[in-house]
Amino acid sequence: LGITVDTIEKDLAVGQLFIDHTLMVADVMIAIELACRKREGVRLLYEDELSLPVTRLPFQWQVTVKSGEKLGVTPDRVFALEFAGRDGQPDRAYFFLEADRGTMPVKRQTLLQTSFFRKLLAYEATWVQDIHQRKLGIDRFRVLTVTKSPKRVQSIIAACRELQRGHGLFLFADTGILSADPLASIWQTTVPGRMGELIS
Repeated sequence: LGITVDTIEKDLAVGQLFIDHTLMVADVMIAIELACRKREGVRLLYEDELSLPVTRLPFQWQVTVKSGEKLGVTPDRVFALEFAGRDGQPDRAYFFLEADRGTMPVKRQTLLQTSFFRKLLAYEATWVQDIHQRKLGIDRFRVLTVTKSPKRVQSIIAACRELQRGHGLFLFADTGILSADPLASIWQTTVPGRMGELIS
C-alpha cells in the first residue's frame, strides 16, 4: 500500500500543525469576542452573519501580482465589527485574519514558494484591484496578523514595508494580545511608533 512509518509520522506532524493552527485562530477570535462583550456598542459578526455576495465558505479568491504570478488568498478568518459610526448610523469594519505560527519563511527568493511575504502581496493586490469590492462586496478591509513572538512581528513588518502600496491595510501583533484588549490601540503598523486599533 506504500504506507511506511515515515509516511505515518509525516501525516501525524502535518495533522498536529493543522490542529495547532486551528487552535491559534480560535484563541484570537475568542479574545476579540470577549473584548466585544465588554465594550458597549460593539458587535462581532462571523462569516455566516455578514450577508456578503459569496457562494460558499471559506472566502477565497485569486489575484495576479505585477510579476505575473497568480496567487490564491484564503484568510484564516473573515469577520466584522459593527458599531455606531460618527453619524450615529451602524458602521462595519471588516477584517481578514492571518494566524501565523512561524512555520513558513517570511520571505523567499521566488513567489513560487510559500512565504508570508507572498500573502502580503496577495492582500495588496486585492486592495489595488478592488477585488474586495467587486467579489466580496466589502467597501474596505484591514488584515490582522497575529504571530508567535515580537521578533517575528518585526520580521513581517520589515517585509510589509517592501510593498509598494497598501501599508495601511495591515495591523500586526504577537500572541501577547490574547491577554490584553485586542480592541485597544495595541496593534503595530509599518510606521515606527504608530499603533493601530480595530475600531477607527
